[in-house]
Amino acid sequence: MWFFARDPVRDFPFELSPDPPEGGPPGPWVLHRGRKKATGSPVSIFVYDVKPGADEQTQVAKAAFKRLKTLRHPNILAYIDGLETDKCLHVVTEAVTPLKMYLKERAEAGGLKELELSWGLHQIVKALSFLVNDCSLIHNNVCMAAVFVDRAGEWKLGGLDYMYSSQGNGGGPPRKGVPELEQYDPPELADGSGRAVREKWSADMWRLGCLIWEVFNGSLPRAAALRNPGKIPKSLVPHYCELVGANPKVRPNPARFLQNCRAPGGFMNNRFVETNLFLEEIQIKEPAEKQKFFQELSKSLDSFPEDFCRHKVLPQLLTAFEFGSAGAVVLTPLFKVGKFLNAEEYQQKIIPVVVKMFSSTDRAMRIRLLQQMEQFIQYLDEPTVNTQIFPHVVHGFLDTNPAIREQTVKSMLLLAPKLNEANLNVELMKHFARLQAKDEQGPIRCNTTVCLGKIGSYLSASTRHRVLTSAFSRATKDPFAPSRVAGVLGFAATHNLYSMNDCAHKILPVLCGLTVDPEKSVRDQAFKAIRSFLSKLESVSEDPTQLAEVEKDVHAASSPGMGGAAASWAGWAVTGVSSLTSKLIRAHPAAAPAETNVPQRPTPEGLPAPAPTLVPATPATPGPWEMQEEGTDTADDSSAADRWDDEDWGSLEQEAESVLVQQEDWSTGGQASRAGQTSSLDVKSPESDWSSWDVEGSWEQGWQDPSPPEPPPEGTRLASEYNWGGPEPSDKGDPFAALSARRETGAQLRPDSWGDDNWEGLETESRQGKAELARKKREERRREMEAKRAEKKAAKGPMKLGTRKLD
Repeated sequence: MWFFARDPVRDFPFELSPDPPEGGPPGPWVLHRGRKKATGSPVSIFVYDVKPGADEQTQVAKAAFKRLKTLRHPNILAYIDGLETDKCLHVVTEAVTPLKMYLKERAEAGGLKELELSWGLHQIVKALSFLVNDCSLIHNNVCMAAVFVDRAGEWKLGGLDYMYSSQGNGGGPPRKGVPELEQYDPPELADGSGRAVREKWSADMWRLGCLIWEVFNGSLPRAAALRNPGKIPKSLVPHYCELVGANPKVRPNPARFLQNCRAPGGFMNNRFVETNLFLEEIQIKEPAEKQKFFQELSKSLDSFPEDFCRHKVLPQLLTAFEFGSAGAVVLTPLFKVGKFLNAEEYQQKIIPVVVKMFSSTDRAMRIRLLQQMEQFIQYLDEPTVNTQIFPHVVHGFLDTNPAIREQTVKSMLLLAPKLNEANLNVELMKHFARLQAKDEQGPIRCNTTVCLGKIGSYLSASTRHRVLTSAFSRATKDPFAPSRVAGVLGFAATHNLYSMNDCAHKILPVLCGLTVDPEKSVRDQAFKAIRSFLSKLESVSEDPTQLAEVEKDVHAASSPGMGGAAASWAGWAVTGVSSLTSKLIRAHPAAAPAETNVPQRPTPEGLPAPAPTLVPATPATPGPWEMQEEGTDTADDSSAADRWDDEDWGSLEQEAESVLVQQEDWSTGGQASRAGQTSSLDVKSPESDWSSWDVEGSWEQGWQDPSPPEPPPEGTRLASEYNWGGPEPSDKGDPFAALSARRETGAQLRPDSWGDDNWEGLETESRQGKAELARKKREERRREMEAKRAEKKAAKGPMKLGTRKLD
């Protein structure tokens, strides 16, 4: 049987790169790029080919192999694996680049900053201190060729070929035999003087001075050039001069040299070195120290090298979040470092952490995630948003903290393009309806309207038809003036999503009512919007063939391209209005419009002016919603299947509460909230509140039970039948007389039209008519009772339950 010897080089788990070798330290070693066969991770491979007659060099290479394998220190080149055969030596280390090549590449890209050089030299001196003071070893080969740089910009000390013990065991220093290396030897070795009085570190510190000179000035031509510091920074020159002094006795110990350079004003006393030192000891730091460090870190990252941020700071941030208690403070530096990553790296390193953070119950973390969402939203795919992000984000709509509710609303501007049909058109609209109807913070109601105007183009055609008109109409009746402005601007921002019929019958009547708003800003925006809609109607009236072009977006599918108008009209969404919101919430953290006077519409002459009252803040705890009618709109002429009132959207807080109180009259409380009066309250389940956004008129009807509206009681007058001047004929002309006449004709033809809706603030006349009707009923009842008593007195014969008593 034949046995074949295995090839150890072929079975080696690492392979050389086909690229040409990168060189290496002067001597027998050649540096190659390589990779691990199993994972493809990059490595560096130092190769030495055994040659006949070079036994001395082979022994030096094998000694270096052994030293590198046994020495472990963060600042010494890290050994991974090795292979020793009769023909070659392979030493596998972490992926590194020779310092000379690294400096050349960085010089072409703009050069290294002093911060990077200070930390690099700090690492080399620290490695020498470890060898001399802890291991009693002399490196004997400190020079540019013995220093390597990893992908994070960390400097590593290598070139251990000529290392020997300072205690004398194992013989003296090995002979180098390489002229390029002998020029770094100190003068006392060349002339044989002063050997008895020198310290064990003296020769290595002289070579360190040569390294410093080469880092700032380039290759050392001869030893005499060391007398001229050249480009060495002034803060480092005094300490450099100590290193290259002729007297070896005065050359400092590596540990003392570090201490001198770290003194106030020293070359290594800067934020970059301090950050690196903290990161090296972060595992043993106290939680309070870690919190302070991460809070201050983001300010310094802009001045730090990109490679350092990606490969050293980022892993520490991820570890601090995963296994430490850093919490929300890591978010700001984490997203800053994330800017240096490409899309693939971001998906692998940042996104898993972000998804996990969204499930956290820490409020500080949740609000910082929402505030910084624009930094990572482009890296989130739609399945991740809909299944892992959005279900956690929506909890913010129900949070008792107003700041979280506000940031949750704003975040929808970024999430909406990635939401699916159910989350966008059903779930999100459900929460928006609740916020706009119930939230006690006026600024949050305002921002909800703003956000709806911005994302309107992403909604489906049926949802736009049901939601937008009703939502913006509700906003125009909000007691908070900026909310009314937002409602008007919302109409303008989505003007291309309405049919001409809706513009004429639904939108313009609402806007016209705002022309007499107490706030001038509301009136100004209302007039602008009215002119815009009238211009569209007039252009279609002049040329009916333009109708199809004008209404092309009305029934179109949701598309980001349709948001162009919204972007221009509603540019105020995250600048002016939202900053105002934040200021108002910070100024009144618990409050809201609890003590805000409700703006009142002018009362027609002859009618008693209602007394101004304060609108109470809606309770934040879950419970029955207090519903007030905003008008007396009748049902829309569309089919019942198109109405939100008939759809079961579910409960936001999973509570089912039956209707306890029924409205006495269909037209009660028409403008009670606008006039400052408290109308009768309906206690309803939260499900019925979602029905408040309807196609037409249900903005007001949504405050009532979602059952179909009952016909008005017999004898109830329509809005167009009132004398708008008061009980007595007014001397002044009625500006709405012509309109009333036209609406009377329309009301006879179509009783459920928009014209029959009492949205002009006639609550006083409504109350008078109701009181008169009740008085008449009481009078009729009294007469009936008197007639029955008279009949009993006049009756003859026996009674049903006994005999009639005689008078």
